[in-house]
Formats: sequence, structure tokens, C-alpha cells
Amino acid sequence: MAIIINLDVMLAKRKMSLTELSEKVEITLSNLSILKTGKAKAIRFSTLNILCKVLECQPSDLLEFQSDDSLN
Repeated sequence: MAIIINLDVMLAKRKMSLTELSEKVEITLSNLSILKTGKAKAIRFSTLNILCKVLECQPSDLLEFQSDDSLN
């Protein structure tokens, strides 16, 4: 099972850079980069909340579940 982070997709749709997002959500660029690349092991609801607010999206726009079957 895998959770896919679609932060790069939302950034492209909003024509926003990771640096700009970092400034708006007050999260370090390195932490956002870890999230964007899918290397994060967890995300706080408060972080998800502010990302959705700034990007004007739903959590499902940022997070996607993919079962093991679809990874092969």
C-alpha cells in the first residue's frame, strides 16, 4: 500500500513555486520538499489544513491511495 503525495500537481495547477508556498504556509522549504518527494513518513492535520487553505483544495487533491496491486 502506498500514499501518493500530489503536491507538485497542485503547485502546477496554482502556478505557484515551492518557495512561494513555503512563505505562505510558514513551513520550511526543506520540509515541504520532503513532503513533495513522498519521503515524509507522516503529516499533521494542521499542516494538511493550511496546505489545503492556501492551495484552495481538498485533502484528496493532495493525497492519493494506491494499493500494492496497482504498483506492479
